[in-house]
Amino acid sequence: MSANPSVTGRRARRHIYRLAVAVAALALTAAACTSSDDADGPAAETAGAADAGTSDTAAETTETTTVDTSDDDEETAAPVDTEPIRVGSLLDETGPLNIYGTPMADATRLAIAAINAEGGVLGRQLELVALDSKSDQAEYIAGADQLVAEDLAVVHAGITSASREAIRPIFDEAELLYFYNVLYEGGVCDRNTFVTGVVPTQQMQVLIPWAIENLGPRLYVLAADYNYGQISADWVQEYAAAHGGEVVGEDFFPLDVAEFGTTVSEVQDASPDAVVSLLVGGAHMSFYSQYAAAGVNADIPIVSTTFGLGSEQVALDAASAEGIIVAYPYFEELDTAANAEFVAAWHSEFGSDYPYITDLAAYVWEGWHLWADAVNAAGTLDRDAVIAQLESGVSFDGPKGTVTLDGGSHHLIQPVSLARANTSNGFDVFETFENIPPTFEQDVCDLIASPDTNEQFTP
Repeated sequence: MSANPSVTGRRARRHIYRLAVAVAALALTAAACTSSDDADGPAAETAGAADAGTSDTAAETTETTTVDTSDDDEETAAPVDTEPIRVGSLLDETGPLNIYGTPMADATRLAIAAINAEGGVLGRQLELVALDSKSDQAEYIAGADQLVAEDLAVVHAGITSASREAIRPIFDEAELLYFYNVLYEGGVCDRNTFVTGVVPTQQMQVLIPWAIENLGPRLYVLAADYNYGQISADWVQEYAAAHGGEVVGEDFFPLDVAEFGTTVSEVQDASPDAVVSLLVGGAHMSFYSQYAAAGVNADIPIVSTTFGLGSEQVALDAASAEGIIVAYPYFEELDTAANAEFVAAWHSEFGSDYPYITDLAAYVWEGWHLWADAVNAAGTLDRDAVIAQLESGVSFDGPKGTVTLDGGSHHLIQPVSLARANTSNGFDVFETFENIPPTFEQDVCDLIASPDTNEQFTP
């Protein structure tokens, strides 16, 4: 399976980051980046504040401040820890899933630069240890083991649900705080894990009723053949039945499938009112062009929970993308002052020709800021204290509006907008729903009352 070359080419990583980024009207300090190749594992990158210094291992030093008293006696103050706080990232920066990983990795670096510019965390700069999982499950496991061996305060990692479930137990066992910043099928209940991505009870409760009301009740589901696609397809069934619809067909596809001719014919034979796409990755992108080439999209429109996450609307021709309906918390086109500042900062750092700032980038931005704010409020890096602060109902005002962490479920209360793909490689947002709670997660998961719960609930 190979990445789409048009997306990959346009998203080539900028390895030298400029010295200033304008974020929320504050000039960002430089993030000094170094990279090293590890012959035994994933490629690693460390980045931190230029004045703090970086290295492959954290220096174990403290600075002692001496002050003069009025009696001219020297008094030694308590040691002041000025060493960088080391934090980790594990994402698919190369390989077929880099259509998702590239903007997430860029958002990670931009968020850390912004946090450092605002004084860092506990008065210390953040130093990033970034590993590339290369769209390979084995690399995810090796990378998680490598991050556990580092002296890190937190890890933000994983894209597919399969990768999350491979690495989550590793971070749990090591008691290394973990953020998963991706939309997913929902239901994870784990005291050590915090999720910023949208879940079906937020995304599908908006999208599926809209499809039934505006397109018709008969739905055909096309999904990736792993836990995200399988469980999400169950959620489509739930919401269709609750709103007077029905699923008239389902097909599941491994991530390396790129030929959909037979599927297109089966959809035509079933004659649904709409196709619900839960497809994932670079290979699955070819479905949309094959569907349009057969002329089916003119009669049977597509709604999707994943289209656009990999900037498919940029890579595909307008005829293949136009009119597809999606539901996400964030779109680059959102008309708010906070989003205007975020987009300006992004383009200042990564160039005005950046293909599209995806919904995934916003989750990552929020995840890093929620963690940083919680640590500063707790006054310590102690994991239990930080978890308690996160569970207290912290909020963050970001580019899509205010998001609030639901303490019991460790998921976000957030807005969700409906949008239609246009002919300009973007989306036209036409309706926004504010403050949607993760209702399923709230119903099944209360980590404040039952902190030892560790499982994924399904509908």
